Amino acid sequence: MKARSDELQIFVSVIECGSISAAAEQAGQTPSAVSRTLSRLEAKLDTTLINRTTRRMDLTEEGKYFFERAKVILAQMDELEERLSSRQQTPAGRLRINAAVPFMLHGIIPYIAEFRRLYPQIQLELNSDDLIIDLLEQSTDIAIRIGALADSSLHARSLGCTPLHILASPDYLERHGTPRTVAELASHTLLGFTQTETLNHWPLRHAAGDRWLIQPSIAASSGETLRHLALEGQGIACLSNFMTFDDIDAGRLVPLLETFYSGYRQPIHAVFYRNSQLALRIQCFLDFIQAKLARYAC
Repeated sequence: MKARSDELQIFVSVIECGSISAAAEQAGQTPSAVSRTLSRLEAKLDTTLINRTTRRMDLTEEGKYFFERAKVILAQMDELEERLSSRQQTPAGRLRINAAVPFMLHGIIPYIAEFRRLYPQIQLELNSDDLIIDLLEQSTDIAIRIGALADSSLHARSLGCTPLHILASPDYLERHGTPRTVAELASHTLLGFTQTETLNHWPLRHAAGDRWLIQPSIAASSGETLRHLALEGQGIACLSNFMTFDDIDAGRLVPLLETFYSGYRQPIHAVFYRNSQLALRIQCFLDFIQAKLARYAC
């Protein structure tokens, strides 16, 4: 026979309360009933968990081992019950989401209609910011961030990752030719970022490594601006798959130098303040958007 959860609870309660009588009072049972439960548990496990005398109780080595793991099991059971209970509730309330403009336009807005059909009682507030924000100051529930995260007091949930592409429009390539090697990029108009220096390291393998530092001919603070410049035939850009997926599929942008790609993927995270349990409206959104982002994943 296997130990039951009620027996684990009684055992843990006895240890935490310090005595059988105290545990019995807490559980609303008689001391003799609690004592019988302990004896039954030890018989099932075929080991002594507690050395009991009239004056004191001491955990055996086996009891110490079992106590630590029983607490973990009971905590997991509590969490499971809470989550199952939450699934039966209706998500509702205001949900404030912050993301950089490109992700908001390509990774969230296309799916808002479906999300609203599924969760009509959630009121969405969508804000865009390309910089790291203070969630409390901005009254934000979730911030979506692309790239590596710095150490933070915030909790982060991975939503997947997205490859990068070196891209240009067919019009640009017709006018300026197609680069066949990494070195040939030096003779082309390159579109890069103004602020985040690491974003101007393109994931291309070459003789000196697997990142190619560019000097932009045209620089912008937003990836969406660079996307539009590339679409207008103004140069070659390095952009995330989530924001160029449809452009590539439609032939508006053409991937270049794919044989030189290092394989780097940009991580996508949702960040929020640590809580023992996420609000249901937040959990629903994270589960929903993570499933949608799978089409852009590595």
